[in-house]
Parts: sequence; C-alpha cells; structure tokens
Amino acid sequence: MGKKVKKESEPPSKDVFDPLPIESKKAATVVLMLNSPEEEVLVKACEAIHKFAEKGDENRSSLLGLGAVEPLSHLISHEDKLVRRNAFMALGVMAANSDVKRLLKKLDAIPSIIGKLSPEEDVVVHEFATLCLASLSVDFSCKVQISDQEGLEPLIQLLSSPDPDVKKNSVETICNLVQDLPSRVAVRELNGVPPLLELLRSEFPVIQQLSLRTLVIVTTDTDTRATFREEQGFDRLLEFLCNKEFSDLHVEALQVLSNCLEDRDSLQLIHETGGLQRLLQFITTPTLLDIQTNAVKAIYRVAQSSENRKLLHEQDIERSLVELLSLEGDSLRTATCQAVAAMSLHLASKDAFRDLDGIRAVVQLLGSEGGEVREAAAQALSSLTSSNQLNAYAVYEAEGDEGLVQQLHDVIPGAVAHAAAVLTNMAEQEVLRCSILSHGAMAALLEPLKSADTHTLVRATQALAALACDAEGRADLRNAGGLVPLVQLLQSNHKEVRRNACWAISVCANDEPTAVEMCKLGALDLLQEINSSANRRNKFSEIALQRLLDSNLSLKYSLTNTLAPTDITMDGFYDPGKARSGQRVLTLEDLSKQPVNQRRPVIAINAKPLDTVSVDQSDERQQDSPTETRTASVLSSKGTTRTPSKGKSKGRKEDEKLRDEDESKAQQEVATVTEKPWMLPYDAAFHALVTEATKTILPLHAESEQYSALARLVSEVMGGAVEVDRQHDFLWELHLSELRYELQSNIIPIGQIRKGTYYHRALLYKVLADRIGVSCSLVRGEYNRVWNEVLLSAGTPHYPGCQPQPRAHLVDLIHQPGRLLRANTPQAIQYQTI
Repeated sequence: MGKKVKKESEPPSKDVFDPLPIESKKAATVVLMLNSPEEEVLVKACEAIHKFAEKGDENRSSLLGLGAVEPLSHLISHEDKLVRRNAFMALGVMAANSDVKRLLKKLDAIPSIIGKLSPEEDVVVHEFATLCLASLSVDFSCKVQISDQEGLEPLIQLLSSPDPDVKKNSVETICNLVQDLPSRVAVRELNGVPPLLELLRSEFPVIQQLSLRTLVIVTTDTDTRATFREEQGFDRLLEFLCNKEFSDLHVEALQVLSNCLEDRDSLQLIHETGGLQRLLQFITTPTLLDIQTNAVKAIYRVAQSSENRKLLHEQDIERSLVELLSLEGDSLRTATCQAVAAMSLHLASKDAFRDLDGIRAVVQLLGSEGGEVREAAAQALSSLTSSNQLNAYAVYEAEGDEGLVQQLHDVIPGAVAHAAAVLTNMAEQEVLRCSILSHGAMAALLEPLKSADTHTLVRATQALAALACDAEGRADLRNAGGLVPLVQLLQSNHKEVRRNACWAISVCANDEPTAVEMCKLGALDLLQEINSSANRRNKFSEIALQRLLDSNLSLKYSLTNTLAPTDITMDGFYDPGKARSGQRVLTLEDLSKQPVNQRRPVIAINAKPLDTVSVDQSDERQQDSPTETRTASVLSSKGTTRTPSKGKSKGRKEDEKLRDEDESKAQQEVATVTEKPWMLPYDAAFHALVTEATKTILPLHAESEQYSALARLVSEVMGGAVEVDRQHDFLWELHLSELRYELQSNIIPIGQIRKGTYYHRALLYKVLADRIGVSCSLVRGEYNRVWNEVLLSAGTPHYPGCQPQPRAHLVDLIHQPGRLLRANTPQAIQYQTI
C-alpha cells in the first residue's frame, strides 16, 4: 500500500498587492484617486465626490479648485458601466455650479454627454447626463453646441422614459433650447409635440409645468400650431383646464391656448369642442388673478381677426369685459382694456360697450397709478372713439376730456400717443373741441411735440391739427408757444412726422396772425425747401405752403409776383417789392422802424379809420383783461372832465383838483406799463376812393364797362394818361421821394400817391376792385411792369346752350386808360414790356 503524502501550500505571488481598505476624510485625496487605473477605486472615488457635491455649492467650488472636473469629464466615457454611472452622478451634481459650467464648456464635454443618451445606456446615466445638459443649456453658446451635436433628438426620445427624473431633466433642457427659433422648428420636425402633450398627464407638477412652458414657446410657430391641432392638442389642453387640481398651472395652459387661438382654424375647432365657453368661464368666474388675466389675454389674441370678433360678439363678450374693468389688479385691468381695444374694431361691439356704460368704466382708469393701465385705457378709448361720434360724446359725458388732456403730460410715450388720438377723434365735434381747449390742451401738447418717440409726434400733430381748426384753438396755440416746436418738426427725417406737421401748419395758416408768426419762425423757408425735394415733397407740404401764402397776401405777392382774383386784399396789405432769392420779407412793423432810405418805398393799404380800430381794440381788451378795462375807462374819462364853475365852493374845487391829480397819475402809470402797439396810419384819401368807386362803378351793368371805368378812375388819381414816348417826362420818382420825406417814413399810403406808374396803378386797381367786388388779378413782370388781368366773355355762343369760354384781357391803366387788351396779342405784349 502506498503511503499518502501531505501536499504543502504554495507561497503567494510576489507581484500581487494585498487589498488595502482606504478611508480618507480629505477631498483632495479623493480627487487624486480619480486618476487611479483601478476601476474599484474610481467607482468609490466618484461616489464619494457625488455625495460631497450634493451637500452644497461651496463644496462644488472646492472640488473645482482641487481639479475634479477634468478627470470626471473623461470618466463619463469610461468603458466600465459602473464608473461611467458614478462619474455622471458626480458631474451632473457639480454642473449646477456656474464656474463648473464654464469649465465644461471649455473642455468640450457636451459631445461626450450627448453620446451617452442612447437607449442602451443605464437609466441613472440618462438621469445625470440630462441633468448636466439642463444646467449647461442655460448658456447661449451651449445651446448652439447641443443643437449642432444633434442633442435635441435623443432628448425628445427620453421624454418617454419611465424614469420621472429623466423626463424632468429632458423637458427642462428642451425648454431652454426652444428659446431659439431653430430649435422650435426642430421640435416640430422631430415629432416632439406628442410626447410634450403626454407629459401633461404626469403625476409630477414640475414636469407638467415645464411641458406647458415649452408648449407656450413652440406654439408661437404657425406650423407647430397646425401640428398641435392634428395631435388633438386642444383636447388635452381642455382636459387639463377642466381639472381643478391643476389650477396653479392654468396660467401656462391659457398662454398655450392664447397662442393657438391666433389661427382661424384653431378658433373654429375650439369653438366646436366647447373650449371657447370654457375660456369665457375663466373670465367670468372669480378665480386667481393670473388665471383671469391670461384668459383675457387669450380673448385679446382671438379678437385680432374680424371673423373672430364677430364670433366673440355673439358670445356677449363685451358684458364680461365691462364687468372685469371694475375688478382690482393692474395686470387684469391692462389686459381687459387691450381686449376692449381689439373688440372695438367690430362696429357692433363699439355700440355694445357704450350701451353697457363701459366707456365710463374705461375713463375712470385714466386716473390709475399704474402707467400700463393708463396707457391701455387710452388705447381702448382711442379704438372706441375711432369713427364713432356717439362714443366720443360718451367720453365727454364721462368727463374724460380733462383726464385725457392731463395724460398728455404722462411719462409713458404710449399713454401720451393714445390720449392724443382720442382727443383727435373727439375734436371733430365743436362742443367737445371747445371743452378740450378749455382744459389747456394746446399748452399740454407742447411736450409731446418735442418727444423723441415718432408715434407720439404723429399723434400729437394730428391732435393739434384737429384742435386748431377754429380761431380759438389757433390763438391758444400761439399764446402757449406751440408754433415753435411745430415748425421745427418740418425738419424731421421721419416721413410721417413731417407729413403730419405740414398738415397741422396748413390748418394753422387759416388766419393771418398765425401765418405771419409761422413765417417769422422760418416755416415758409422750410416748406419751400421741402417742396424743392422730390423725396421729401408731399401733398400736405404743397397745401401748407399755399395756405401760408394765402393767409399772407403781402408775402405771397412778394414771393410769387401774382395775386389771383380769389386773393382778396384787406386793410394792412402792403407791397414790399419783389423778394430776392433767400431774402426775408419784413413785416410792416419791422419796416416802420427803419430810417428813411433811398430804397423802393413800400406801398400800404388801410381804409380803416382810427376810431374804428381803437373801438375794436378796446372791445378786445375788455374781453381779455379786467385790468385793461379799468385802464381804458381811466383814459376815456380824460375827455369828459368838466371845468368847475366859479360858483363852486373852495372845498369842492380842492376835491376835484385832487381827483384830477389822481387820474393824471393813473394815466402816467398805465403809460409806463402798457406800450402802445404800432398801427398802420389811416389812409383817408384811399377811403374816399373806395366810396367813389362804389358809387360810380357798381351801378354799371356790363363787366367790360366796370373794368374800363375803374381803369379811368385809377388813371385820373395817379396822374392821368401818359404817352409811351413821354414816360420819361412823367416824374413819378420825384413825387414819391417828396412823399417819403414829408411822411418821414419808407411806408407810403397808396391814397396819397398822385403820380404813379405801372405798379402803383395796377396795385390801386386791384385793391379797389377787391373792395367793390370786381374780379381781377395782379401780375408783376420785369422792369417795374405790373398789370391787371380780367376775364371777359368771348361773345355770342356758336351753338345754342353752350356758354362761351371767357378770355383773359389786360387792363390799360397808363397809355389809353380803360382799354382792354386781349392777352398774348402784340398790343398786350407791348404793354407788358415797353
């Protein structure tokens, strides 16, 4: 039998290191372990870093300083699944730190992170990889990189993950990405709408909220809204809105609904499914302020279409909106006013709001402390009163005109612009216009006319034009100094502003004082410059220039050398001579202040007696100022003071003496305070000529007889007929020089001229003809040649019922006075040139 031998144990290998359990309380040591080649060490190191990073942002910053980020960014691509998972857990938590995000972007970690979103990866990897992307996608450049690396597609696929954390992180990343337009389109193209809708049924509110926020953004795209309809998005949305458990998320849901309702097809669909009724319930049922506000915003979106407005009107939406105007909350009031403005584009809704007393409710909001509310209220009134005079009067009855004038001082440009628009609409009615002016509207428009906001400037100039259509408004504008900023707007580079400024000036130029003042401010030069430019000229600039000249015929004649038969001269008209290019035409008052010179004298017209002028001015002073009335009575009392009789007592004489001294002192004080305005001297001789012409010319029946008789009268006054070859003996220049030095003025009244040549006689003919109602024009040619043109019928008509065309004739005033020369004939041309 063989003996059994006991086998001895083999000694351990020299190359194998016995397992060494390591416990470390230093983060720096654990970070060093991230560089270990052993997988077990890496797993434990990543796990320890994950737990340490979860404790707070300060720990994450500490790990960043120790250099943990770079090795972790490599370990997420490790071949061992457990190492990858723990590395992602650590990196996902650390990515919440802003400095860590910047470093990950620098290390170009995003491609590696996106690469681990494939379906075969562990759910934990998905969770923390998407957590990383959710943190990084806040940065714009990271968004671009995620999109470029096609990270959106795997993120959309992960919306269907069974893990709620993966869903939450994925939808949060998508929500950040769709802030940019290309990603919104990509979500639709990658079929991302269905899974987003499915998330509305999630049991986790944060997931529902992120899904709604994403849908709010993507449904701003038209094609995405179409996809939303096709995927029964409205059904899901209405199901969500009908669930009271989700009331805290109804705000976002209503925002999605508001976006989708911009489309006509969407509105029709939601109306058929009862969604519109549900939307109206949110408006009328007391609930959270934000929910009601967003419901009204949805109505505002719906009301952008005329067909939608009709549909909403059938649902009696006006009643609901009027009720909301009385509720508290600036955001709700603002949204409601905007909805009223949108619905007021429907004619029937304008009347409905008035019948429901909604206009008064909106007017009350003009006094709100919130600027947005004031702006929206003015916007609503602007829409309500547009082309609706009944609504404009309703604003007046609610005393809204005063509040609107006050709002012209608002610091919010939109509030000012809308207020000006309402005033423009109201000013079409004279009663309303007078009320608006009584509240100082013209003075209130000064600041808006200087605004840097073009919309405000357009509305302000429109309001000014509407309010300046009568003399009272123009006087207020002049007194407030509003002509200065108005004229300056002619230099605006904005086409619409310049166009409206021209229109306002054309309205203001309807009376002479305003036209003269605007000419002093350079309006005439600016309008001529505008009309000379093909790009800047417009119909309103041409009208403004013409009206400015029509209101100042002296200026018109000087600049254009022509007065038409419709240009009727009045007292105060003067002929300053032909204006040279770039030369400013001075007013009569300015010319009166110049010393006597050798220049061409200025011929002036004034047949108004001084006593009439003084009475008119006295009446004006009595209307304007009580102080001036008292002054006038003091001055007038001087002429009615009696001389005391000898039989009066000494005491009475002393009393009257004291009274006379007091009146004298009062007169001296008034004289020092009030400076007597310059007035054109009364021309009694011209007045007599007007009287004579009225008696001798008007009784004549034939027009040709009137023209000729008036010509002979003018010639007789101005020195009689002068033969062509004897004109050099007719010393009219000497006569005018004598008059100038006799009057010590460069201004000569036309009635005092006894020797006049072409331009004196033609001017006298024109002004006399205007006084007695005889039609003629005044035309200035070259070399002091001025003539009058009249129209005469051509004679018997060739065909029964046909009126002969009148022909122009020149009136001979100097060679053969009374002769009528047919225009463009040799005789007429000779009269104009020789």
